[in-house]
Amino acid sequence: MDSIKAIAALAALAQGTRLETFRLLVKHEPDGLPVGELAAAIDIPQNTMSAHLKTLSQAGLLSGERHSRSIIYRAKLDTLRDLTLFLLKDCCGGSSELCAPLIAELTPCCEPGVRPS
Repeated sequence: MDSIKAIAALAALAQGTRLETFRLLVKHEPDGLPVGELAAAIDIPQNTMSAHLKTLSQAGLLSGERHSRSIIYRAKLDTLRDLTLFLLKDCCGGSSELCAPLIAELTPCCEPGVRPS
């Protein structure tokens, strides 16, 4: 990931509703959620949700797939991974002992059977 893409992703997430939406979609991977369920879960109008989803999609954080009359949105975990790696690339000047606690904190969410809260 380059700086321009990282800035676009971070800018898209720098708004409360969009951040909450993205986090909700991450929790619902790999199935995703339709626009109506997202709007209801966050308690905003569906047309407002659509505008937020457009911003997140343009930043490369979401993908949408049409199913009949609805669109199912999913978080693009590869973009989240790339953004995280971009931010941590030069972590602590290469001192692994300084980065180890941060990496350990990221690891438990990925253990089989463990759902992040």
